[in-house]
Amino acid sequence: MSFQILGTGSFAPERVLTNDDLSNMVETSDEWITKRVGVKERHVCTTESNTDMGVAAALAALENAGVKPQELDLIIGATISADSISPGLAGMVQNRIGATCPCFDMNVACPGFLFALDVAAGFFARKVVKKVLVVSSERMSGLIDWTDRSTCVIFGDGAGAAVLGEGDNYLSSTLSTIGGDNVISIPTKWDNSPFYENELKKNCVFMAGQETYKFAVTSMVRDVRLVMEQAGITGDQVKAVIPHQANYRIINEARRRLPEIAPEKFLMNIDRFGNTSSASEPILLDEANRQGLLQRGDYVVLTAFGGGLSTAASVIRW
Repeated sequence: MSFQILGTGSFAPERVLTNDDLSNMVETSDEWITKRVGVKERHVCTTESNTDMGVAAALAALENAGVKPQELDLIIGATISADSISPGLAGMVQNRIGATCPCFDMNVACPGFLFALDVAAGFFARKVVKKVLVVSSERMSGLIDWTDRSTCVIFGDGAGAAVLGEGDNYLSSTLSTIGGDNVISIPTKWDNSPFYENELKKNCVFMAGQETYKFAVTSMVRDVRLVMEQAGITGDQVKAVIPHQANYRIINEARRRLPEIAPEKFLMNIDRFGNTSSASEPILLDEANRQGLLQRGDYVVLTAFGGGLSTAASVIRW
């Protein structure tokens, strides 16, 4: 017993920030951003909170699944940008949508949604749940140094969600972590203590670009091949690959190194959303679902990488 995906949902803030808009804020250009990252525009919150986005995505997923909030047995939130340390995203979503089930958050940065799916699979395997909501919401605009063109051009805000039900369609998965903060980090300012003497770093995204690129490409290729082998499927059988939308060059190089999967099967929306961290995979999955790209029985590969350094991948039968 694992699970099947009953429905998906997503949400993006109304405000769209284009590359030309950014060129008025930092020394950059549409040509530079498009060539290096692949982003043309991204959504950013103006009045929307992390919780607002998560609730909207959750309600859309529940409607798509035909499931009422009261039917949920568990809500798992995946985020690095919750509105508060406590209560977390999942608990706030539960309160707003009218559910009554247990809730908890996971902080695994960009692979968070896939880690949450794997945790949910354990609850289904124990037969203690019948319907689970996994929701990822990221307000990355609040964690960016908007004077640093190497990072501020990459990220956007948004949320995605999936409703899971009993089934046997979660076919394989892999999770990995190489601990450390030398490649990707987002420090937190715990600055209320009058006793703490260490210097507190600015609480915004830091990325070592070249190291991140190498790690991302290598891990994506390794993980995709591993979960396909575990699931007993070939590249020809894969209907779609849902990769973390971190950088067009990363995705493009990974698909070049995976010739067994046709390149057009690697879906992308980074040009319109940027990198929404853990929300990028469920947002793209929801787009594919609502556009009718996925049919019952199709094999879908999901893959993600990010801070931790952590990676995750899985094969799901639609």
